[in-house]
Amino acid sequence: MEIACNRCHQTLQAGTSYCPYCGLPQLVYAGENASEAGTPPARWNEAVRDASTVAWRPAMRSAMLFGIPAGIMCSFLSPVGIFGFLLMGAAGAWVVSTYMRHRQPAWITLGAGARIGFVTGIVGSWAAAATTGITLFVLRFGLHQGQVFDGFWSSVVNHQLVQEWTAMGVDAQTMQQLQSLLLSPAGRAGWILCALGFLTAGMLIFAVAGGALGARMQIRRNRPHL
Repeated sequence: MEIACNRCHQTLQAGTSYCPYCGLPQLVYAGENASEAGTPPARWNEAVRDASTVAWRPAMRSAMLFGIPAGIMCSFLSPVGIFGFLLMGAAGAWVVSTYMRHRQPAWITLGAGARIGFVTGIVGSWAAAATTGITLFVLRFGLHQGQVFDGFWSSVVNHQLVQEWTAMGVDAQTMQQLQSLLLSPAGRAGWILCALGFLTAGMLIFAVAGGALGARMQIRRNRPHL
């Protein structure tokens, strides 16, 4: 005989004490025949872990372990490039998998996995931003490569962006004002901050998706064969 969980409505086997999908205790009636056969009744005084809650201390350890290296690989001038977003998603899934190895019972919801992924994304984005800032500082002031960056940025503004503005129909006066703004120190700093914001948003999105995917994989792995 099959029953349905009162919370997630997944189909369960008769006599199941806890839902393997969401962790909700199920009402199990133990009759006299079951007691005589030696079947232990359900113990309702046991503490049941809610699958939607997260023990943040071990979760943070896993997030630091995998989020920091992934963030460093996602930083500017990294050889991984845009594929670092995929690496951040894989890090979110791996953090959930590592976190669940020490959790008994091994229950987790998609929301809990997404929250773990979000924290992993925050750790990774901070690591990426710090690595980018340190790298640019060392290259400009330590290795005296400032002219290389300035020349590259001037080429982007005066050629690539000008062509795009021309195709969009921007008038010459507005175009000159935009060039002056972007080539100023404040404009370069603002552009770097915008790029870091885009990088952070992308890392968070992929890390959250990776955490939810990791939780989904754990649910499928622990799903009983009915």
